[in-house]
Amino acid sequence: MLDIQTKTFNQLNTTELYDLLQLRSEVFVVEQDCVYLDIDGKDTKALHVLGYKDDKLVAYTRIFKPGDYFKEASIGRVVVKENQRQEGYGYDIMNASIYAIKNYFKTSDIRISAQTYLKRFYNNLGFKEVGEEYLEDGIPHISMIKY
Repeated sequence: MLDIQTKTFNQLNTTELYDLLQLRSEVFVVEQDCVYLDIDGKDTKALHVLGYKDDKLVAYTRIFKPGDYFKEASIGRVVVKENQRQEGYGYDIMNASIYAIKNYFKTSDIRISAQTYLKRFYNNLGFKEVGEEYLEDGIPHISMIKY
């Protein structure tokens, strides 16, 4: 089981910030071979959901209140360290993020921009596809909503 912490940007210490940016870069830039601007100016508005195993960051998301990113609350930058993906930590970090949205933002309406190959994963969490597939940073995505 992960040790999960939820923090505002200002509550993150420099080590936590470094670790989450490193994990995001490892997966989204290097592993997925995608050159894009990860540090997009939105981290300061987000709540950061950090999942630790043995004091090492292995899973992460950032969440936004309704209106900050989409009309609904949203979850983004969903990431699990490559060598930890068979442990179910994707579900742990997403469930913690869904709970944090209910707890902090008092809503259960959530929109995500999901990489298309992960549709079934998000379906299992109660998200449904809306609209057509689109490319984001050269990777197929689909908009999904959970009510």
